[in-house]
Amino acid sequence: MGMHGSLSEQACTGLILSGGGARAAYQAGVLSVVAGLLPDHSRNPFPVICGTSAGAINALALATHADDFSAGVERMLEVWSEFRCHQVYRTDWLCLLVQAWRWSRANLLGWGGRQPTSLLDNSPLRELLASRLSFHKIEQALQSGYLRAVSVSAFGYQSSESVCFYQGHERIVPWSRHRRVGVQTQLGLEHLMASAAIPLVFPPVLINREWYGDGAVRQRTPVSPALHLGANRVLIIGVSDNLSQREAAGGRRGPRLRTALPPTLAQIGGHLLNSTFVDHLEADVELLERLNRLSGYLPLAARQHGKGVRPVEVQIISPSEPLDVIASRHRKALPAGLRAFMRGSGATRASGGSALSYLLFEAEYCQELIELGRKDALAQREALQRFLGLYCPL
Repeated sequence: MGMHGSLSEQACTGLILSGGGARAAYQAGVLSVVAGLLPDHSRNPFPVICGTSAGAINALALATHADDFSAGVERMLEVWSEFRCHQVYRTDWLCLLVQAWRWSRANLLGWGGRQPTSLLDNSPLRELLASRLSFHKIEQALQSGYLRAVSVSAFGYQSSESVCFYQGHERIVPWSRHRRVGVQTQLGLEHLMASAAIPLVFPPVLINREWYGDGAVRQRTPVSPALHLGANRVLIIGVSDNLSQREAAGGRRGPRLRTALPPTLAQIGGHLLNSTFVDHLEADVELLERLNRLSGYLPLAARQHGKGVRPVEVQIISPSEPLDVIASRHRKALPAGLRAFMRGSGATRASGGSALSYLLFEAEYCQELIELGRKDALAQREALQRFLGLYCPL
């Protein structure tokens, strides 16, 4: 789906990678097609890169390889296609029982003191990111002109604000809006861990005397950081099939399903995760559509002088198939201990696929998402070529 408007002479393309835990494997598939459209060893085609949650990890992976976009995508594919849950969080029986006891002791009995608690221990993810990402390369990319800015978003539990931490070569004026701010800083491991800290599931992270959690929480305008950082056209890679379903159905709602069974804890949790990771992006895209239509009614002189509402060219690629259904097919790939640990919540049933789709960091599931991303991107190959300004061979 694309929304097009007249661009300024100095077009600046932004890439927006939304959050979604294991669902972010889909983004690697889409990006592999983008890399295939470029000449070998091309530099990064996105001057502005913005990521949230697991999308933030993909964003910084690209930023640290901005001098060779294809190499960065290849490294990303290697990680996602070989993923196992134990590389993201502890899955052994002892740790799961200890985490369950700590969580219950702190939140049900009040014996936890002031230490943050979570259902899962994601220390393996910290070790993986520390070994795989060379954060100093971000500054090198900025100095070399391969990047204008890169950002990751996190949620401040004390301030109740969505905070966009960004790093840029030049001074970019910070912004402050209702419940969302921009903070220029040097990005590092703590920002990534904070952005990917799914509430209750992973522990919050302390940065500058405030505890932060997953960036998708209260991120009401996911496209906004890219625009603040200078982008006037954006490629959005989503992790929900809702946008593609809405476009195919012409905005009409599908039939309502009926069931005699009450919702399981996993079903409820899946809806809460969807409302955090998916709904805000969809609402922001709808707002952009309206603003683009509104800009078309402005006098030509006003548009040429940048007055009023500026159109933002947007290209969106999102899953053409429901990821919760795919996750349900691979639910037996969960480690035995974790499968038993989550059985009571209903996550290991077909109905728990939505919650499972965020936590199933297993190669079988991730590889299918990568292939789906490739398929969906290839279906929009010509649109991608036009958007990126690439020569289309006959």
